Amino acid sequence: MKRLLILAVAAAAMSTSACVTVIGVDGDDDLAWHGENAQPFDSARDQCRASTGKGQRSDAFRDCMAEKGWTRS
Repeated sequence: MKRLLILAVAAAAMSTSACVTVIGVDGDDDLAWHGENAQPFDSARDQCRASTGKGQRSDAFRDCMAEKGWTRS
């Protein structure tokens, strides 16, 4: 039983280890970005700002972030 519990805890930890959620970045409390195996958030955000010239609420910015592994809820 102890072995099964350890295996279950390890499986749960591994299944959530690659998922990241970023909430409240830059004062946008209603924007929550989720990334799974994504580029680091700060660098992805900075690159998308530079390439699109737009903020987080624009479609171009959202598409750029999606290319880097981030989606918005």
